[in-house]
Amino acid sequence: MARPSEVGSDALAGLLGLSNHTVRKSHYPELAVRLEELEAERNRYKWLFEHAVQGIFQASLEHGMRAANPALARMLGYADPQAVLFSRSDLASQLFVGGSVELLAIVAALQREQALLGYETRLRRRDGSSIDVLMNLLMRPDEPGVVEGFVADITERKQAQARLQQLNDQLEQRVAARTIELRDARDAAQAANLSKDKYLAAASHDLLQPLNAARLLISTLRERRLDNAEQVLVERAHQALEGAEDLLTDLLDISRLDQAAVKPDLELYRLDEVLLPLGSEFQPVAEAAGLALRVRGGQRVIHTDLRLLTRILRNFLSNACRYTEQGRVLLGWRRRGHHLRIEVWDTGRGIAADRLDSIFLEFNQLDVGRAADRKGVGLGLAIVERIARILDCRIEVRSRPGRGSVFSIDVPLSHEQPAQPLPLLPQISLGDPLPGRRLLVLDNESSIRQSMASLLSQWGCQVVTAGDLVESLAVLGGQPPDVVLADFHLDDGVTGCDVVRELRSYFACSIAVVMITADRSEQSRRAMQRLKAPLLNKPVKPGKLRAVLSQLLG
Repeated sequence: MARPSEVGSDALAGLLGLSNHTVRKSHYPELAVRLEELEAERNRYKWLFEHAVQGIFQASLEHGMRAANPALARMLGYADPQAVLFSRSDLASQLFVGGSVELLAIVAALQREQALLGYETRLRRRDGSSIDVLMNLLMRPDEPGVVEGFVADITERKQAQARLQQLNDQLEQRVAARTIELRDARDAAQAANLSKDKYLAAASHDLLQPLNAARLLISTLRERRLDNAEQVLVERAHQALEGAEDLLTDLLDISRLDQAAVKPDLELYRLDEVLLPLGSEFQPVAEAAGLALRVRGGQRVIHTDLRLLTRILRNFLSNACRYTEQGRVLLGWRRRGHHLRIEVWDTGRGIAADRLDSIFLEFNQLDVGRAADRKGVGLGLAIVERIARILDCRIEVRSRPGRGSVFSIDVPLSHEQPAQPLPLLPQISLGDPLPGRRLLVLDNESSIRQSMASLLSQWGCQVVTAGDLVESLAVLGGQPPDVVLADFHLDDGVTGCDVVRELRSYFACSIAVVMITADRSEQSRRAMQRLKAPLLNKPVKPGKLRAVLSQLLG
C-alpha cells in the first residue's frame, strides 16, 4: 500500500502532465518555447527600461531606491544609474528640494491613494542645481510598499511659463501705465470740457441779459406805427435778434445736455395734454408758411417727461414747417407694442438715404449752399438726439427725396390713468385785461427794467420797477401789485423766489407771479416749480408774455 505522500506526489505529477517519462518527454519542446518567449519579453522590457526617454525607477517606501534607468541618471547629472540609488534618508536630503517634509507628504499620499499622478516637484542634481519634473507614481499591487515611478523633465516648459508670465506681468504694467495716462487725459479733457461748458453757460447767460432788453425794446417799436422805412429796419433788427437768440439758446441746451445736468421728471400724461398745445402753438406758423397743419390727439396715456418730449416734438414741427414749401404737416401717433410712436409727417423736400445719419450732427444743415439760405444753426436735431438718450426713447427718420419725411419717437405706453386735472371754469371774455393793471417788474438789470416797463406801459399797464425787496416795498407804497414779473437771479445771492415769498408774507395775500430767467438749470426750474409760478426763459417773447399775463389777469 502506497504512503499518502507518494499518492500526493503522483497526483501532482499527473496534474502537471509529468506522471510518466513518456509524457514528460512530449512536453519539453513546449516548455522550451515558453521559456524563450519569457526571456524575449524580459529582454524587451529591459531594453525599454534602459533606453526610455523618461526617467524610470523602482523604490521601496522603507529602504529607498531599488533600480533606476539611465535616463533618470542623466536627468540628475550622473553617468551611472547606480549612483542615484539613494537610501530613504538620502532621498530627503539629496534628491527632493522640498526635503523630508515633501517626502513624507508623497508617502502619505501613496499609502492613501495607491497612486500619485501628475505631481510636479523639483529635484536636486549632482552639481547642486535643480530641475522641474512631472512624476507619476504607482504602488505595485503584488509587492506591498514598492513604488514604480515615471519622471519627465519639464524645466523648459516651466521656464517658458515663467517667461510668459513675465511678459504678461510686463504687459499688465504697460496696460496699467497706459490706462493711467488715458485716465489722466480723459480727466483733463473732462475738466476742460466742464470748464468750457461753465464758461459757455456763464457767457450765454450774460449775453442773454442785453439781448432780452433789446428784444423788449424792438417789440415795443414793432407795436408802434412807424414809417415804412423805419418799420423795415425794425423788422430786420427783430430777425437778427431772433437768430442770435436761437443760437445762444441751442448752445446752452447742448452744454447742459453734455454735462448730464438734465434729469427727466417722468409722469403720466394724456396725448391731448401733449399734442393739442403744440397744434395751437404751430397753427399760426404753418398758416404763415402756407401749409395745412393737422393734429391727431387722443386719450392714450404715456409715461414721459412732458417738457423734454415737447422740446423734441417742437423741433420736429419747426423743421417740418421750415423746410416744407407747400403741402401739409401732420402730428399723429400709432401704437407699437408697449410703446406709442408719435410722428411728424411733412410733404417737404425729403432727405437722401445716405445723409440721414448726418442730420443729427452739430452745426449740420443739409442742402444749404449760401449763408442767406440757412435756417437756424443746425443744433436742433443734435439736441433731439441727446434728449432722446436721456428719455431712453428711440428716434427714427424715414424720408423720400421729393416726397417728404417722417420723424418719430417711441414713448412708453401706460395703462394707468394720470391724476384728473381740475376742470377749467368757463371764463367770460372781458376784452383786454391788461390796461390799468398794476405790475411790479423785479430785476437787478436796470436796462431790462426800463425795457420791460416801456413794453408793459404800451399795453396799458401801470408799472413799477425794483431791484430787490427793499426797493419793491418802497415803490409799492403799501399796496400789493396784481402781478410780479420777477427775475430768478438777483444781487447778493438772493433769488426772485425769495423776494416773492417775502412780498406774499408782507401783504398776507397770494400775489400772482411770472418768473423770468436766463438760467435753464434743473435747480432753478425746481425752485420755481415749488413757487407754482409760470416760467418764461430769457429772451422773453412778447407774445408769450402777453398771453401769460392775460391768463393770470383774465
